[in-house]
Amino acid sequence: MIKIGIISISDRASENIYEDQGIPSAINFFNEYFSSNLNKISIDKTILIPDDLEQIKEKIIEYVDIHKLNVVITTGGTGPSKKDLTPNATREVIEEELPGFGEYMRSESLKYSKNAILSRQLAGIRKDSIILNLPGSPNSIGEILPNIIDQIIHFVEERNKV
Repeated sequence: MIKIGIISISDRASENIYEDQGIPSAINFFNEYFSSNLNKISIDKTILIPDDLEQIKEKIIEYVDIHKLNVVITTGGTGPSKKDLTPNATREVIEEELPGFGEYMRSESLKYSKNAILSRQLAGIRKDSIILNLPGSPNSIGEILPNIIDQIIHFVEERNKV
């Protein structure tokens, strides 16, 4: 069983200025991908929070250290704005970065938008969990997750070998 947590990071969505699309997009992807084998995954935790460095760090640590989730997906806060703090928070709580994920996610995004070069998507390891920072756009989530899901599954399987 792959236990997943999704943290959507957006000041405006957390203030109800607009509806969050990050969490529903990620859930839809996982439900569709595992539709024939839904007992293989469990989306255990989801939360929408503002783009606040301490809150992001706290949620990632909680999801990994307390809830023991295998995969933590963040959506939003990966752009070049001074308010986009997701990668900063992630770097502070991971034990090791997985640079290939960030490189690959950006290269996939570049197929759809030249602005993807500005994205600071990354992935890293904390304990036996993988943390992935995705953009907040539903289109970007749908373009990236299908291309990295096999590597996410492989990571979880390798970390859970006895």
